[in-house]
Amino acid sequence: MTEQGRRKLGVLVGVGLAGGLLPGIALGTETVEAALSVLAATLVLVVLTQLIHIGPSGRVPLPILAALGLVGFLQDALIWWLLSWLGPKVSELRVEGIGTILLAALITRGTFLLLSQLTSTVEIAKEG
Repeated sequence: MTEQGRRKLGVLVGVGLAGGLLPGIALGTETVEAALSVLAATLVLVVLTQLIHIGPSGRVPLPILAALGLVGFLQDALIWWLLSWLGPKVSELRVEGIGTILLAALITRGTFLLLSQLTSTVEIAKEG
């Protein structure tokens, strides 16, 4: 799987987990509405994270991973904040509260980083 594919899969899994686990995110009452809400949120997150890519390209040492994770978390929080406004306009997606936004960003970035580190075949960058 390519690096872009891993990023997209990480975002999809993160959005699905956040939507399923967090009570402040409503995806819709019907299965089709929920699927469209997850798809809409994933599409927005994928497009914006592809335009402004913040994350490792392969395995990296822990300090670099932590720094990229923090900056990426801030990026994802801003995107989830955008989704709290944009979601009701394009689907049944509702995101309520700053706490939910921050937790959704944490889940999304966590799955993104986990998949990028677990499935990467690129060697860890040498510190020098």
